[in-house]
Amino acid sequence: VKKAIDFKSRGFKLFPGKDNSNKFSILNEGGIKQASNLCPDPGEPENGKRIGSDFSLGATVQFSCDEDYVLQGSKSITCQRIAEVFAAWSDHRPVCKVKTCGSNLQGPGGTFTSPNFPFQYDSNAQCVWVITAINTNKVIQINFEEFDLEIGYDTLTIGDGGEVGDPKTVLQVLTGSFVPDLIVSMSNQMWLHLQTDESVGSIGFKVNYKEIEKESCGDPGTPLYGIREGDGFSNRDVLRFECQFGFELIGEKSIICQENNQWSANIPICIFPCLSNFTAPMGTVLSPDYPEGYGNNLNCIWTIISDPGSRIHLSFNDFDLESQFDFLAVKDGDSPDSPIIGTFTGAEVPSHLTSNGHILRLEFQADHSMSGRGFNITYNTFGHNECPDPGVPINARRFGDNFQLGSSISVICEEGFIKTQGTETITCMLVDGKVMWSGPIPKCGAPCGGHFSSPSGVILSPGWPGYYKDSLNCEWVIEAEPGHSIKITFERFQTELNYDVLEVHDGPNLLSPLLGSYNGTQVPQFLFSSSNFIYLLFTTDNSRSNNGFKIHYESVTVNTYSCLDPGIPVHGRRYGHDFSIGSTVSFSCDPGYRLSHEEPLLCEKNHWWSHPLPTCDALCGGDVRGPSGTILSPGYPDLYPNSLNCTWTVDVTHGKG
Repeated sequence: VKKAIDFKSRGFKLFPGKDNSNKFSILNEGGIKQASNLCPDPGEPENGKRIGSDFSLGATVQFSCDEDYVLQGSKSITCQRIAEVFAAWSDHRPVCKVKTCGSNLQGPGGTFTSPNFPFQYDSNAQCVWVITAINTNKVIQINFEEFDLEIGYDTLTIGDGGEVGDPKTVLQVLTGSFVPDLIVSMSNQMWLHLQTDESVGSIGFKVNYKEIEKESCGDPGTPLYGIREGDGFSNRDVLRFECQFGFELIGEKSIICQENNQWSANIPICIFPCLSNFTAPMGTVLSPDYPEGYGNNLNCIWTIISDPGSRIHLSFNDFDLESQFDFLAVKDGDSPDSPIIGTFTGAEVPSHLTSNGHILRLEFQADHSMSGRGFNITYNTFGHNECPDPGVPINARRFGDNFQLGSSISVICEEGFIKTQGTETITCMLVDGKVMWSGPIPKCGAPCGGHFSSPSGVILSPGWPGYYKDSLNCEWVIEAEPGHSIKITFERFQTELNYDVLEVHDGPNLLSPLLGSYNGTQVPQFLFSSSNFIYLLFTTDNSRSNNGFKIHYESVTVNTYSCLDPGIPVHGRRYGHDFSIGSTVSFSCDPGYRLSHEEPLLCEKNHWWSHPLPTCDALCGGDVRGPSGTILSPGYPDLYPNSLNCTWTVDVTHGKG
């Protein structure tokens, strides 16, 4: 008899034997009588089978599951001697659980998500994905864009090869929200097994996968605000990291690609310290962990010190704090009692600030709850007879590099942007004894609406190239010369599916005929107006946003003898290339999609098509006929909407199933 503390292994479960001839007695009057040489019959898992019927010492039996079931536990167990007396199996008999979701995926690359992502995944789920490289000489690399499972209760097990559940092939078991930068298989296959319990879950995960060369760990990237030395990702290659000036490195300074195709550690991160002095003539001040959110209970102080006789200029590139509770104070000096130049909170980006002396003190305080994105501030120093370097505004071009007293600079916004602050030209001048610019430094942004009458141009969603804001209602009117049509082309389009919508109307206002209503990522290549006006309305709800859109427009002349190119529906095909008056073109859709209207388009004498370009839609339910076909969820390949109840009826030839 041993104390529990003496057992170092995970232990063994002893099953009672049924063979009387091999029964053993541990203690009697004569001590140990007989040792068992057979393990008990381990049985077969429900919905599975056992391979092997030899239960003697040293024998091994294997298990497998029926189709649509996944093995949980050891694929094989061995009969072995325990404590010189017992014969016991090396592990429990595995169980076979029904597979509830997942799929078989192939390279060279792609993306998949947990069920319902980015909303809560299902309880009691058993999901299995198997990824196979098309090229058998390559391996699989995955990385997670998002990952959040209920820690300790819901797990994602990742293994090498195609034998799902085999403990010998497990590469990682993940839970919570911390994941490796990359995970790479040893063979041309990788399996992933998601198991969730019966209680509340989380948002799950989004995975990118691709094929890479054998004996490689994949490119782990470079830390934000960091520098990487080395560009080899093969086994035994080493990468070294350091941070840009002013940042601290957290994590390993070097990582090595191991023989199992996994990096020895995640790449480090570069964080901005909460207490620091800056003496360089220019630099950057960031809130802790910018832009991921600065956390709680902070009291940070940064001091910028320039040469005596010079001054310091601050440019606010981004600013987002919890309004009224988290503050940034800028003081004109190095002590807590120095005069305050400005105190800022909320999400409105402050204007530029300039010190009166050669020292600035920045004090940042965050309370015990909630946080924003933080802030990104650049600074530069300048002499008493010059103005601060205004920088080059985002989405703009600057003309002029002389900032001495009396000099001027001009700023012109890029196409699609307008000035949101300042004038086109500012001059460095003396005002009340101080050398400063004649006005605020110009800024350029994408407007929410407008009236456009130039022959061509660009329309951008507000905030482009960043995310648009919530609760928008933006109207644009494009006007061409009489007798002309307007062609709009979608270069980029990505909005929140079903909630953030762009309407395009064939005329000057909302009452004009609707050419199309678009959300998600599915838009036609281009659209034409039937008059010299097009009206666009972009509305967003009060949650979640996306990149938005970039649309080109141009005024086109209507041909005397033909109609303009009507385009091709997304997920569809066009039949006919003759656009002359009296001709027709027809359309069909890819399998699983349905044409919004079957009638061909006729080029009429007024040079316009008889009706708008049809769309190919994945609908909610319907009657499906024919010997074979495809059924798609509504809105595919975008996420399907909430609160659906769809029924499809499949009808094949009589007498066939």
